[in-house]
Amino acid sequence: MATHDVIKELEVGLGCVGKDHIEPGNLALVQTQPQMVVTLGTTLPPGGIQFLDLSEEPHVESENGPSAHDDVYGPQPQALEKKLLSEETKPALIGPHPRLGKLPAATHILNSILSNYDHKLRPGIGEKPTVVTVELSVNTLGPISILDMEYTIDITFCQTWYDERLRYNGSFESFVLNGNMVSELWIPDTFFRNSKRTQEHVITMPNQMVRIHKDGKVLYTIRMTIDAGCLLHMLKFPMDSHSCPLSFSSFSYPESEMIYQWEDFKLEINEKNSWKLFQFDFTGVTNTTETISTPAGDFMVVTLFFNVSRRFGFVAFQNYVPSSVTTMLSWVSFWIKKDSAPARTSLGITSVLTMTTLGTFSRKNFPRVSYITALDFYIAICFVFCFCALMEFAVLNFLTYNWTKPCASPKLRHPYIRTRALTPPRAHQHPEAFVCQIEDSEESDGEEGPSCPAQQSLGRGTIQSLGGCCKWGKKYFCMVPSCEGSIWQQGRLFIHIYRLDNYSRVVFPVTFFFFNVLYWLVCLNL
Repeated sequence: MATHDVIKELEVGLGCVGKDHIEPGNLALVQTQPQMVVTLGTTLPPGGIQFLDLSEEPHVESENGPSAHDDVYGPQPQALEKKLLSEETKPALIGPHPRLGKLPAATHILNSILSNYDHKLRPGIGEKPTVVTVELSVNTLGPISILDMEYTIDITFCQTWYDERLRYNGSFESFVLNGNMVSELWIPDTFFRNSKRTQEHVITMPNQMVRIHKDGKVLYTIRMTIDAGCLLHMLKFPMDSHSCPLSFSSFSYPESEMIYQWEDFKLEINEKNSWKLFQFDFTGVTNTTETISTPAGDFMVVTLFFNVSRRFGFVAFQNYVPSSVTTMLSWVSFWIKKDSAPARTSLGITSVLTMTTLGTFSRKNFPRVSYITALDFYIAICFVFCFCALMEFAVLNFLTYNWTKPCASPKLRHPYIRTRALTPPRAHQHPEAFVCQIEDSEESDGEEGPSCPAQQSLGRGTIQSLGGCCKWGKKYFCMVPSCEGSIWQQGRLFIHIYRLDNYSRVVFPVTFFFFNVLYWLVCLNL
């Protein structure tokens, strides 16, 4: 029977005269009694029309149609009922739309495995420990803060375990659940022991995922950024290398209940990413597993060590080069005349203050450790060289102008003479008569000092026998430019005061050169 004829007979049977006619494809509501409505769907099923009772009591429709005691407003359309039942009918679709595919089956499986699931209890409780396999993927590493002794790392942390309660049968190999479903499953309470701050990414959704396999295998993945502590040993700074640890363990489950393991240990490090190491180079990663005893029990702790070594270029240009150049600039004063006291003093003081500033600057972004580092030792030696260059001029000026007596009238001395045969004949008349006078020669930068006639009247042997006019430095210094011979023969240390700048021009550079050779051999081989 055509749909149009069925609707017309329905209108007659229900007494819909004067009402709006029911058109095919439209929804019509015909109120017959306060508790009875007749509903026609948007498309009439080929098997007939369904009558729904919306009364408070549930109504179950039998397979042979409405029961005999169903109340229907109006005369019963006997002929219509026979015609409708005589048609070849097909049962109406009860459930989701066919276009949803396998979604109903997936929903049914997921609901069945989670219906009686208790996420507060770990798998295998009371029987065996839960084995958690860990895998780590590093997204970015760094920066490393020397001042705070910590580093930042962005990781994707993966944990895998087996939960027999989540096994299922079906055509689906696994289910992937987003972060909203994580709270409905048991998750290992892993925490990072040396972390200072931990951030979980939640944009645009929480960056965590759970994958359930049909054999009960569970994979939990989460992305996080961790600020972890890293104890830096700065003794060999800036030729230092460090191992920054990342330790994790269970917070509440001891080793008898939860075990961590690495399966074919490997760490995926994406070197194409822009790592923020700056002053460091990544040299590798190692891992260790240990058991730590605490009042709460023995816990298994897994530690990863990220090995880094410092790049030398930055520190070399910021500290070593300025320190070495400043030290060499302080030697310029050795080529300035000793009479130019303002110039030499200014140069020496400026060099000392510059080294002090460099030493302070090198500690600006540095932890306040109580030991001296390799860089501190180098800067300290450079400071000593600059200070010695300044003191060299002070000693030269002091011995030259303050420890010598001015040229005066001749002073006669009659020392005790042991052997008369060694004394010249003239010395018997004027024994050991001389004037204390320092005379410059061509060897003392070409300067000529005042001459004393009394000294010229003495013989050469008299000057040689004295060797100098200052009793304090008679054994070690020669204050007279022409003193020679006897002091060397007596085995005394001979230092010509007027040649002190000449000595410094050689001693300072040579000493600094050998210091650098020894310093770099020791530091680079430690």
